[in-house]
Amino acid sequence: MKILLTGASSFTGFHFARALRAAGHHVVAPLRGKIADYTTGTRAARVKRLHESADVVEGCSFGSDGFLDLARSGGWDVLCHHAAHVGDYRSPDYDMLGAVASNTHRLREVLGAVGAGTAVVATGSVFEAGEGAGNAPMVAFSPYGLSKGLTWDIIRHWCLTLGHPFGKFTIPNPFGPYEEPRFGAYLINTWKKGEVAEVRTPAYVRDNIHVDLLAAAYAGFVAEVAGGRVDARLNPSGYVETQGAFTLRFAGEIRRRSNLACAVKLAEQTDFPEPAVRINTDRIRPSGWSEAAAWDSVAEFYGLTS
Repeated sequence: MKILLTGASSFTGFHFARALRAAGHHVVAPLRGKIADYTTGTRAARVKRLHESADVVEGCSFGSDGFLDLARSGGWDVLCHHAAHVGDYRSPDYDMLGAVASNTHRLREVLGAVGAGTAVVATGSVFEAGEGAGNAPMVAFSPYGLSKGLTWDIIRHWCLTLGHPFGKFTIPNPFGPYEEPRFGAYLINTWKKGEVAEVRTPAYVRDNIHVDLLAAAYAGFVAEVAGGRVDARLNPSGYVETQGAFTLRFAGEIRRRSNLACAVKLAEQTDFPEPAVRINTDRIRPSGWSEAAAWDSVAEFYGLTS
């Protein structure tokens, strides 16, 4: 299949491109900026390797004139719309409406440009209202979560109106190689310094998933939607447990693959500004996926040796 994939410079988008390419598909990845603009950090490292999985088109943000020209070039089987305005997604001042406008810029024209019958796969977030499972009320985590839900409503509306097969792939909490310097990087960098990693919110129940497992599920889902399904959904689930339990799991796996002590201190959590429980609901185990190899890849990425 020929797939137009937005957001391929992101952590998950990079792995989605790799999984789609491994499944034998032709992936075209438009980037908002120029490759030369990505000079430092993990995103730059991803962009540097993206050409291994996709034909990269620079300076081609979603809905721009250049993007519409690319969409009109034809032959598309699937539009995978993974790009989203992120910014400071935890901030209460996050520009929710600006994000929605950016995520859906000229969407009706884009769908017309890729051609009638082209399937559409949109990416959702477990941070949205009503996604997955958890304690009531199932509200959005934040204005970012609200923006993702509104984005999906608009995409769904136009796909139904214009007759495109479509589906929503909802992401929980992915981790693995080429991740932004978030929780996993914090743990390993702390352990590398011989220090104790402190977890301040160990009581939250979350759904952490290996990014390569997530990507394998994504590739399968894209093929399913391309087969003509309408309003398909997949909420892939990984390790459903408290953040404290996941941290101890992470420590054990890294300890077995390195010479690090991987010491952990779990704080007593008394503050719950976020929902106590929010998880995905679809257990997945694609054929050929190895949990041990996935943990090996984490250790290898961070330069750890046994």
